[in-house]
Amino acid sequence: MRLTLLGTGNVQGCPVYGCKCSACLRSQQDARYSRHLCSALLEHDGKKVLLDANHPQLQQLFPAGTIDAILLTHYHMDHVQALFDLRWGVAPSIPVYQPNDPQGCDDLFKHPGLLQFQPANQANIPFQLVGVEVMPLTLQHSKTTLGYCFNSPQGSIAYLTDTQGIPAESWDYLLEKKPDFIVIDCNNSPLQRPKNHNNLQDVLTLAERLPNTCWVLTHISHELDCYLLEYPHCLRDNMVIGHDGLQINL
Repeated sequence: MRLTLLGTGNVQGCPVYGCKCSACLRSQQDARYSRHLCSALLEHDGKKVLLDANHPQLQQLFPAGTIDAILLTHYHMDHVQALFDLRWGVAPSIPVYQPNDPQGCDDLFKHPGLLQFQPANQANIPFQLVGVEVMPLTLQHSKTTLGYCFNSPQGSIAYLTDTQGIPAESWDYLLEKKPDFIVIDCNNSPLQRPKNHNNLQDVLTLAERLPNTCWVLTHISHELDCYLLEYPHCLRDNMVIGHDGLQINL
């Protein structure tokens, strides 16, 4: 099982249009530090599942017939915007697994095209997808949002974005499961207190309680990148700064 981070940025990405902060200037000079909008790719037994769909080169990266399923965390535009073009393709239909949000996003449900929307995933009820057990986990965000824990005989990877904190029932599951990796929303530096996303102090506190799990930061803002440039040794030993293209293999 492999999880590849296709994008690790927040809604602004990096570099941010017009911004001259140290993080944005660095990413303009070195593309390795650029951040696309937050999304990922799960691979198992030759099958590919997109986690959210927002990459600007999505159709070039994944030619027709190479996407076996799409798994959505929530219906905010910055996580589903690539679906609006993808749906009109001339290609085999693609099953889309989704949280229970009847509003969806704009007219995707009314005009799905090749997108085959599945019945809503239910929190804490596992299902099978491309040979992997998927456990949906409730998250705390401004729209109905699910994280997912992917379980295989080789181990477990949890993918938790977007969220501010982790609800008790989801946290209890993670404490019991002890995933090998947790990819976690870390939108802001400790100097900022957003309503719908974690800041670095939130994740530091969580990572302390699962010390044998590797915590991978994603949904990162340019403000957090600036903070990490100034304080490069502020992370715990079991924490990693995610970057676009990072692969997690089990």
